[in-house]
Amino acid sequence: MLLIGTLFAGVTMPQPAAPPRFEKYFVAAESYESAGVMDVDGNGTLDIVSGDFWYENEGAGPGGGRPTFRRRHLIGHQKREDQYYDDFSTIPFDVNADGRMDVISGGWWSGTLRWLENVPKGDWPVHDIATVGNVETTRAWDVDGDGKPEICPNNPGKALKYLKYQPADKSFRVVDVHPTQGHGLGFGDVNGDGRGDFIVSEGWLEAGGPKETPTWTLHKDFALGTASVPIIVTDVNGDKRADLIVGQGHGYGLHWYEQGNQPGAWTKHVIDEKNSQYHVMEWADITGDGKPELITGKRFRAHNDNDPGSNDPVGLYYFTYNGKTFDKHIISYGPAGEAKGTGIYFALADLRNTGRNDIVVAGKDGLYVFFNVQ
Repeated sequence: MLLIGTLFAGVTMPQPAAPPRFEKYFVAAESYESAGVMDVDGNGTLDIVSGDFWYENEGAGPGGGRPTFRRRHLIGHQKREDQYYDDFSTIPFDVNADGRMDVISGGWWSGTLRWLENVPKGDWPVHDIATVGNVETTRAWDVDGDGKPEICPNNPGKALKYLKYQPADKSFRVVDVHPTQGHGLGFGDVNGDGRGDFIVSEGWLEAGGPKETPTWTLHKDFALGTASVPIIVTDVNGDKRADLIVGQGHGYGLHWYEQGNQPGAWTKHVIDEKNSQYHVMEWADITGDGKPELITGKRFRAHNDNDPGSNDPVGLYYFTYNGKTFDKHIISYGPAGEAKGTGIYFALADLRNTGRNDIVVAGKDGLYVFFNVQ
């Protein structure tokens, strides 16, 4: 024992990294459910776009000073339907190739994808892309592997399709995938063949054929219910097989599905069944350890108080995988009006040039930034 003590005397053992700490910052008491981050004015700092406004980043610098977003600019007049705005995503995309980032959105009631043209002053002109049916929300994924994102709307009860950008005339071409889709959508390489597959509520669609004109084969390996958008495709347990992380967008439950070594073999594991309306999530490094974490929360009043658990406390969380289970870490939790829930589309970005991801989250309970300060 004396020898061991001598060997380790004066040696500093590595200490675990301190968990991140988040500072909640109020931006605006708007009720849009989507927020995105992009450099709107081309000055090199990241701004926030949400609904009818963009919020100017003032005060960020190389030292990581906390910016403010109090100066907001009116860019449009979104149509309100009951307690929603018809605006369910905020995807930065320079559609007209003028060097200014535009925004792609879509709505449930209009059933139309559209892009908002970033102009220096006044309302941003609205351009229809395609009528696709009720838009639950939309994501941008590189479906064909050419390094450029395609626009992928989730249209429950309608055909699954994606839209490929055509730079020659700055338009979008509709590419059909499957006759139907349910609530929830994901994309990733499920079978490890190097091509991305779609995940829908009733199974996964395997990509085949030429990349320019792909074919899609449905494997009904699971039933995911009113699944989240996105459904995360990632290797959770490090066994070199893709797994799924799925929230219930309109009920209780957050789970991961472990892919077995036999085709069609999936094992469902609980992450959290105590909260409802896990409608939106991201898989990214929020702790600064170089490994991704699951960032998600309870959507506030997803169906205007008609979902199970609608009156429960709201919250925003990140989950870390410990090799066997997921550990839950609270970013914000409590009664609505004191704590913060999610909307339908949030953004992660380094707003302070610190190398750490901050969280920008909208919803019927307002627009906030959670600065990652440690």
